[in-house]
Amino acid sequence: MKLLLIEDEHKIANAIKQGLEQEHYVVDIAYTGIEGYDLATAETYDAIILDRLLPGMEGMEICKKLRMENNHTPIIMLTAKAQLQDKVEGLNLGADDYLTKPFAFEELLARIKALTRRPHKAIETTLKVSDLTLDTTSYEVKRANKHISLSAKEFSLLEFLLRHANKTVTKDQIIRHVWNYDANILPNTVEVFIGYLRNKIDKPFPKKEQLIHTIRGFGYKIGEKK
Repeated sequence: MKLLLIEDEHKIANAIKQGLEQEHYVVDIAYTGIEGYDLATAETYDAIILDRLLPGMEGMEICKKLRMENNHTPIIMLTAKAQLQDKVEGLNLGADDYLTKPFAFEELLARIKALTRRPHKAIETTLKVSDLTLDTTSYEVKRANKHISLSAKEFSLLEFLLRHANKTVTKDQIIRHVWNYDANILPNTVEVFIGYLRNKIDKPFPKKEQLIHTIRGFGYKIGEKK
């Protein structure tokens, strides 16, 4: 899953990013409100972690503008203000949750997982195609009941493919959802990682149907042949 963190305190932002990446999330950081708003409108995210007090454009204004533009990405508002009226104001403007600083990273992680499990996002925690399963909670990947060990990036790529099972996704879509927006991606990077997945998911099971397919001229698809 891909998250946007808008937080002007670099030390806090970098610590949150590091922790979330260890939990297999892809995280973009914006240190100003304007940069955060631009990213939120230009990219697609599964959730936004939004500080209330930001230079350039405050978190409340960002939240209000996104909702007015029919951007319904779940938003967790971060703030040092603990007054009830501050929380009510944020929720009324469209925030989905509110977390007061200082907070434990474990609580932030739990709230992110809770938000991305909500029905309106239709986000499943166990993804499956044929005998291949991926659990987004335990980070277990299995095929034919055999455990498959993946790197963090391989896991993110497989999760994205499985969330679009039986649909063709382009290289550009993969890059936008699996890598950070400012990552230095070489032209064949996606091909290389698709190869890594094939070596772990398809090649060790020669008697099974191959699940990862190249759709020439378009991109890639995971699923059973029909």
